[in-house]
Amino acid sequence: MAGRADAGARQFLDPAVLARLGSLELKARVIVEGYLQGLHRSPFRGLSVEFAEYRPYLPGDDPRSIDWKIYARSDRTYVKKFEQETNLPCHLMLDVSASMTYGSQGITKLEYGTYVCAALAWLLNAQRDAVGLTAFDSDIVAQVPPSVRPGHLRTLLATLERVPAGTRSDLAKPLNRLAESINRRGLVVVVSDLLDDPDTVLAGLRHLRFRGMEVVVFHVFDPAERTFPFSQATRFRDLETGTEVVTAPAIVREAYLKRFEDARVRFEEGMRGQGVDYCRLETSTPLEFALLAYFAARRRALV
Repeated sequence: MAGRADAGARQFLDPAVLARLGSLELKARVIVEGYLQGLHRSPFRGLSVEFAEYRPYLPGDDPRSIDWKIYARSDRTYVKKFEQETNLPCHLMLDVSASMTYGSQGITKLEYGTYVCAALAWLLNAQRDAVGLTAFDSDIVAQVPPSVRPGHLRTLLATLERVPAGTRSDLAKPLNRLAESINRRGLVVVVSDLLDDPDTVLAGLRHLRFRGMEVVVFHVFDPAERTFPFSQATRFRDLETGTEVVTAPAIVREAYLKRFEDARVRFEEGMRGQGVDYCRLETSTPLEFALLAYFAARRRALV
């Protein structure tokens, strides 16, 4: 019975299923509760006070910090969180440029990125961590400063739900603007398709690192962008410039796939070289992977 319940909860981590639910607030809650139910059943039912006070034991933790009473009840190892572990502000940065509106399988990159940000905001708020939002295309188009005040989560989610798709992307400008405005160490989570010049993007991320921020980048892309599955003569349109070209996919497939992979490798190697966590997310990827990657980065930020 428990196994069927877990399967039912975890199906909502499928982005295509999630897209059919109601409000963004409901989607965020379902993602987080489904993730937590899959991660550990008891004693963490939903998002309880206990979850805000405990976290799973991770390699490198002092074994003396394990709560053996929790272990006796759940057969899983958890450690008590210290005060400093609940006091790391997080800045969520969502790319809303026009290229993010592409979707070949019923969900766009922008919708997927919105779910990632909403789930992280809901989770952070439940843990009493300050969380803020910056939506951007070539500049910052909407911003909610980090806070833990009552009602803040609803304000942030409402902003996420209302922000319209933008125009051309220019990641460096909003990255640098955020870096200049930060006056306290914390975590920055960037959600973007990274359709921009790698050198300028890496320079903007370097600025955030110079300001003492831990940075996680979720590289969001559609499965068709990775596989280029087109076979017939096709009209391709640049969503940001409107430029159109008609071509036979067989002629350009090899060059396209090489360019796509070269850019991905450049981003991945460049980010890891400057201590930025890089995580690829196809829009068909269950949302739990984003939450797992966030927890890993947060753990490193708190060391």
